[in-house]
Amino acid sequence: MAHKLVIVESPAKARTIGGYLGDGYVVESSIGHIRDLPNNAADTPAKIKDKPWGRLAIDVENGFEPYYVVPRDKKSHISKLKSLLKDADELYLATDEDREGEAIAWHLLDELKPKNIPVKRMVFHEITKAAIQEAAANPRELDMDLVEAQETRRLLDRLYGYEVSPVLWRKVMSGLSAGRVQSVATRLVVDREKERMAFRIASYWDLEGTFDAGSKHDQRMFPAKLHSIDGTRVASGSNFGPDGQLKAKADVVHLDQRRAEALVSALADSSYDVRSVEAKPYRRSPYAPFRTTTLQQEASRKLGMSASVTMSVAQRLYENGYITYMRTDSTTLSGSAIGAARSQVAELYGGEYLPDAPRTYTSKVKNAQEAHEAIRPAGDSFRTPAQTGLTGDQFRLYELIWMRTVASQMKDAVGQSVTIRLGGAAATGEDVVFSASGRVITFHGFLKAYVEGTDDNAAKDDQETRLPNLQEGDAVSAASLSANGHETKPPARYTEATLIKELEDRQIGRPSTYASIIGTILNRGYVYKKGTALVPAWIAFSVVRLLTEHFSRLIDYQFTASMEDVLDDIARGDKSRVAELTEFYYGSDKLAGVKALVDGLGDIDAKELATFPVGDTPEALAEGIALRVGKYGPYLEGPGDDGAPAAKRANVPDDLPPDELTLAKAKELLANPAGEEIELGNHPETGLRVVAKNGRFGPYVTEDLPEDAPKSAKARTGSLFKSMSLDTVTLADAVKLLSLPRVVGEDPESKEEITAQNGRYGPYLKKGADSRSLQTEDQIFTIGLDEALAIYAQPKQRGRAAAAPPLKELGPDPVSGQPVVVKAGRFGEYVTDGEYNATLRKDDSVEAITIERAAELLAERRARGPAKKTAKKGAKKAPAKKAAKKTAKKTTAKKTAKKS
Repeated sequence: MAHKLVIVESPAKARTIGGYLGDGYVVESSIGHIRDLPNNAADTPAKIKDKPWGRLAIDVENGFEPYYVVPRDKKSHISKLKSLLKDADELYLATDEDREGEAIAWHLLDELKPKNIPVKRMVFHEITKAAIQEAAANPRELDMDLVEAQETRRLLDRLYGYEVSPVLWRKVMSGLSAGRVQSVATRLVVDREKERMAFRIASYWDLEGTFDAGSKHDQRMFPAKLHSIDGTRVASGSNFGPDGQLKAKADVVHLDQRRAEALVSALADSSYDVRSVEAKPYRRSPYAPFRTTTLQQEASRKLGMSASVTMSVAQRLYENGYITYMRTDSTTLSGSAIGAARSQVAELYGGEYLPDAPRTYTSKVKNAQEAHEAIRPAGDSFRTPAQTGLTGDQFRLYELIWMRTVASQMKDAVGQSVTIRLGGAAATGEDVVFSASGRVITFHGFLKAYVEGTDDNAAKDDQETRLPNLQEGDAVSAASLSANGHETKPPARYTEATLIKELEDRQIGRPSTYASIIGTILNRGYVYKKGTALVPAWIAFSVVRLLTEHFSRLIDYQFTASMEDVLDDIARGDKSRVAELTEFYYGSDKLAGVKALVDGLGDIDAKELATFPVGDTPEALAEGIALRVGKYGPYLEGPGDDGAPAAKRANVPDDLPPDELTLAKAKELLANPAGEEIELGNHPETGLRVVAKNGRFGPYVTEDLPEDAPKSAKARTGSLFKSMSLDTVTLADAVKLLSLPRVVGEDPESKEEITAQNGRYGPYLKKGADSRSLQTEDQIFTIGLDEALAIYAQPKQRGRAAAAPPLKELGPDPVSGQPVVVKAGRFGEYVTDGEYNATLRKDDSVEAITIERAAELLAERRARGPAKKTAKKGAKKAPAKKAAKKTAKKTTAKKTAKKS
């Protein structure tokens, strides 16, 4: 029976759209991309393997023609689509409306090769019944300019990665990868860490006071800070450079502790009057509706979601008809969406919050596609979060999008900002001025619905500070004055939210790629997380050094941003794909191409690339200590006791950030490296040499077996107790540890031996197969038989033991609202909200973890869904018939599509 075949990307979308289109339509998914350039030699077509460019699968000698292959796991699905196409009288390619979706549609067309039936491009930005039916009734042609732009991006990334990555394998470490945008993102994180390493702390002092306006004021007490002395401003953190010195043009008074405390004493009996009152109207307009990057940033700040989790949750909301398409750089709302938002403003907040005219927004993103819409609730009327029936992450993210959209159509917040200057004279004759700032919001407007999050603890837009209603000349008194010391702080590390903002501000990459870029640099080990901060691994320093020194153009921020302009020009049909790829790969009179850069590298000193001196002062460099990036991780090299260079080595802990590897820390690690032995003496009974070591799983003691000991002999070992350290452990301690397990006695009834031992989960008693926990490590050596028998006389708990108290309480989870705690588990510490558990990563610690980091870990865990139960083993399926390898070279099909 003839039908219209509609192909979308995902099965979830297919189910929803199929229900809206009804009879006469068959909706099937492509399950993502259906073909791509081959990933390995096994997938590379035989006819191009012997070509000089065979490993690229791009004919760089003939117009950069790509050779695509259908992955083995997709061949059966392609057969299914072809089978459905046989009975179809129309084909609708209904992939996403962005460049990637357009390219998937072209790949489907080129692979399925429909004959004698109309092919239509069906696009929509929300999955509602009305939107889907309208899209089916108003299809368009395939946009080949968008296809060309997306294909150019894919080929650029392939040429960059496949030419540059092998250089990293040879000179840095095997298994590394370079990418057109990922390498630049890595450089941003590394450059920020270098700024932190070069940073020098500066200290400065100021005065803070609480002033009394008098009993006639309701708001009587208010805070103020020292502003100036004798007309010159007092130094603050912004007046210092990263070198810890005052900036050259800073005309300020730099107070130290002595002078600040002396000034407090000199002001003890001073009186003050109001020198000036400056009031300004405060007005704040609503934030624009979400686009991809602003959604990722806000979800990170407010919900603790990583970029990848945000996009995963948003994808599910879109596919199930709750929000519009979530990969967009537009802040535009359709007329129906504006009407829906204004309707809810009037209904939920009242007419006084509704502006006279609808608000319109224009994206500030360069080359934004205004034909697309912002991310908003789907439909011509919006469901409130409570009406959706959503739960968990989907509810929270929908609520965020809904609030932001509704708030975008509300009135401005208005109020008044006030600055008061108070003057007085010190006993030493100095004229001092204190400053107090306040803000009162008289009409909250859109802030009633939504307040944007902030980075770096900046004040939020709805924050208010009330001051008394003072007039110039009024007298006030100081209720208290104190001198306070401050230290400047290094530049904050990037978080996912701030790195996304930085990439967007620099116009590097596309909003739809940011989540995958961050995921790549994390998964490759270039960057790891410490809390929510992104910390570069030392391997990233080596990679960035090589790329900066030998491929400076390819990792240049401006060049990478300009490539986005090129791709946009191709998308508009203003530039040629082949011409741009030719210049990128082969170069031109103006610049060198990738191939020339790789072929002309010459000798690169791999050791120099992997060596970083510790410290940057002449004194530090004279110590001769350097960090080396090795095959098994970073390690230190330093001079031996006799001054011989590089005679000592020590591993650097994986979780030690580069900016914390100071000269003092390096000396500490070299003085007590993992694996180095500390001799404690000879065992009084065996005469064997006893040593203490710092091992992979912590400090321990062991004995040295003689060289002629049989191969079956094993040295006794014992982990140090928590109360011990390598600096304090003695031979007597070691002898006791090596004596374990200790025999406590014999059970008179069962005649079984009872021993006291120290295990992975703490001290315990063991009798046959029956183990019982002890309360302290000291009990291992002190517990007697009677006490042990009393413990065994207690009934053994079946199943789970009583829950141990949490190691740390963090506060409510922003998604579930449940209290989040840190607990110790069988496989290490983890955070839990009572429903989901998330193990701490190697760079997390119980002491340092925050509620924001815990929320991020839990959000990632929720995104994976409930743990899958192990399926019962059944009969093995018969192996599928080996399908012939299928390749596709772009032919006239593409050119025909472009003309139509």
